[in-house]
Amino acid sequence: MSRIIQAGEAIQPSTLTTFIPIRIKRSGGRKVVVPASNDAAPVHDAPILTALSRAFHWQRLLDEGRVKSGTEIARREGLHHTTVNELLRLTLLSPDLVRAILDGRQPKTLSLNWLKNNELPVDWEAQQAWFAGFDV
Repeated sequence: MSRIIQAGEAIQPSTLTTFIPIRIKRSGGRKVVVPASNDAAPVHDAPILTALSRAFHWQRLLDEGRVKSGTEIARREGLHHTTVNELLRLTLLSPDLVRAILDGRQPKTLSLNWLKNNELPVDWEAQQAWFAGFDV
């Protein structure tokens, strides 16, 4: 840490201004701070991360036989069965896309609403081609 020590009187009063390059944008009704430069830290999409974690947890429950169907999960969680089934489709995403989302490198225009409302290809290479059309 450096210090500035003034010896004598200042000739002119000066003002120190700090500029932080950011943008504030609205995303789903919330204000989100977006770094201005591309070298900044990745931006994680909390709703998508929450949905992914729930989907993989529910899929594990199904795989282990602790629940019989998405409808049973919906009853336990107090959700509508279509919501559970829409989120369970997220477990079909390719591992590369899941890793990109976890690292905060998902396309900017990708949203949880889009993932829930659009049918994704089951083939992982087709998914890569599909998401290559999004802006990153």
